[in-house]
Amino acid sequence: MIDKSTIEADNAKHQDGLDIDFANLAEKLDRRGVSIDALVKRAQDFGVAVPSWGTGTGGTRFARFPGGGEPANIFDKLDDCGVIHALTDAAPSVSLHFPWDQTDPADLRAKADEHGLTFDAVNSNTFQDQADQAHSYKFGSLTHTDQATRAQAVEHNLECIELGDKIGSKALTVWIGDGANFPGQTHMGRQFERYLSSMKDIYAGLPNDWQIFSEHKIYEPAFYSTVVQDWGTSLLTAQELGEKAKCLVDLGHHAPNVNIEMIVSRLIHAGKLGGFHFNDSKYGDDDLDSGTIDPYRLFLVWNELVDAEDTPGLDLSHMIDQSHNVTDPIESLMVSCIEIQRAYIQAALVDREALAGYQADNDALMASATLRNAFRTDVDAILAKARSLSGSAIDPIGAYRASGYRAKVSDARPVSSGAGGGIV
Repeated sequence: MIDKSTIEADNAKHQDGLDIDFANLAEKLDRRGVSIDALVKRAQDFGVAVPSWGTGTGGTRFARFPGGGEPANIFDKLDDCGVIHALTDAAPSVSLHFPWDQTDPADLRAKADEHGLTFDAVNSNTFQDQADQAHSYKFGSLTHTDQATRAQAVEHNLECIELGDKIGSKALTVWIGDGANFPGQTHMGRQFERYLSSMKDIYAGLPNDWQIFSEHKIYEPAFYSTVVQDWGTSLLTAQELGEKAKCLVDLGHHAPNVNIEMIVSRLIHAGKLGGFHFNDSKYGDDDLDSGTIDPYRLFLVWNELVDAEDTPGLDLSHMIDQSHNVTDPIESLMVSCIEIQRAYIQAALVDREALAGYQADNDALMASATLRNAFRTDVDAILAKARSLSGSAIDPIGAYRASGYRAKVSDARPVSSGAGGGIV
């Protein structure tokens, strides 16, 4: 979807500057005993899954203001995802959401192959009613008091597994909005028991090489109590279900000031960390672009992950989950891919031997300084070099704008309605 000549022409404008910056950084890192080439290789090997739903303009509870060239279907979404990967070389897979993206699996695979993409975890949807369903989820889905409604929600998840298996996915992410908005509205204990029972039915339908991710969210749309409200409940669920059940950590689904990197550490210790939904937030579940509000927290999460990367059995799904309300979604997703990759490379720069020594000596100042030294290292040249070597764009945003892609799809795709609200 992006002509290679456009990328090459844009890269030519930046190549000399990149060569100078890369040589300067290589010299600095060499003095620290760090191989810049090894970091470039890490960057080239990195990948994060982009969300199909993130390629469209999001919104709020009040309104949605779509931009030009909104994707009209999953094939348009995959075209946009292909552009993101072509320009960043950091988004090799896509996370689909059913039934929004539901269509012939063979057609999905063919379109993904066209862009060199694969499919990461698939996501089910029982937080809204669909036109053809018999029972409403207004008062819950997997936890509903009505057995028929629960069975309908379970069946949908099993269908997601079946579809996902046909497109090469290996995991199902389950998030539900079930809970209560008033004290006394529901019996919290029995509601949770119904959730576990439903999840066990879904778990029983997993292929042998699949995983199921339990995703928690502290609030919304259930504001008084939420069934899976924190990582403790998610962990309890995963432990009860079995070996193939893991916890998914969305960076925006926590109470204010919660230490997310400690949650990551604890879930690694329990052998139950399954993956991430990367985003950023200022107030709550804002779904902002990754690294825009608290890049240090993103770095600290990656610090825990890099520290534990040799842990047996730790095979994580890295996915983005964002809502783009005032920007071009393709640009925001490219920026997020790069910022997540940046935090990963910065975390790889931590002098772990020195850090362990300072920790053993209770030298709080130097231990903290060791982390800051890695975080403050400008790794732009490493990321750009990795993209350049892979035939992607040194300046992805610049190359994207030079390509005129948004204008082209705006001419080809139908105008999207701005009616209604909702983040997706």
